[in-house]
Amino acid sequence: MLTSVRSLLAATVLAGAALAATPAMAQDEETPIVTVSGNVALVTDYRFRGVGLSGGDPAIQGGITLNTAPGFYVGTWASSLEDTASYGEMELDVFAGWAGDITDGVGIDVGATYYLYPTNDVDPADVFELYAKIKPSVGPVDLAFGIAYAPSQDSLDFGAGLPDDNIYLSADASVAIPSTPLTLTGHVGYTDGALTYTDNSKAWDYSIGASLTVLGNVSLGVSYVGVEADGLAKDVSGFTDDTVVGSLSVSF
Repeated sequence: MLTSVRSLLAATVLAGAALAATPAMAQDEETPIVTVSGNVALVTDYRFRGVGLSGGDPAIQGGITLNTAPGFYVGTWASSLEDTASYGEMELDVFAGWAGDITDGVGIDVGATYYLYPTNDVDPADVFELYAKIKPSVGPVDLAFGIAYAPSQDSLDFGAGLPDDNIYLSADASVAIPSTPLTLTGHVGYTDGALTYTDNSKAWDYSIGASLTVLGNVSLGVSYVGVEADGLAKDVSGFTDDTVVGSLSVSF
């Protein structure tokens, strides 16, 4: 009799443990190792570090990224351009890296981007760049401090004693307004090198903006964008003039 009771109790405990473990096992099995994210956007002007690359005209943009549970990712992004001999009518970026948290409230993102111009007439134009960002959060404010470095390469060799590499420093902030779908953003960047379009190879760019999320994955945005530098042709419309950029994007 005692043996039967012990057997019954053991069977009950094992069954309970199995039932308790089942949801956790199911949850682990349902956690995807690889996820896919992406977006499609229409912008009124494509500005790269303050400089216009679509000639002041609207641009269609979009990208897709494969993300892994360990934090490694690979993806691609493209934008239409003003059709020129140097860059053609399309930019295609391929990137890969790793992103994750190094402590509570602080993340990092490191990787590389290869900027391709498949429809251009003048070679070489493609640019390779390394990047790293640290992303702390302070209350409701998300911050990002970044550095991007394009090492010496043929596409950046313009001769005449100009630098053939480029460094870019950036700081970004965003804050979501509580109980609203509104997010405010700010950005400042500093370029030193071959990608400044200036006489002294140095430039500042900045932007301030806001975005409104509707229907869960649709975003409406507006931002004021500018670039400042000595020797910069400041009033070239669609290229270096200050401008307001509107955007409509859908993410998935």
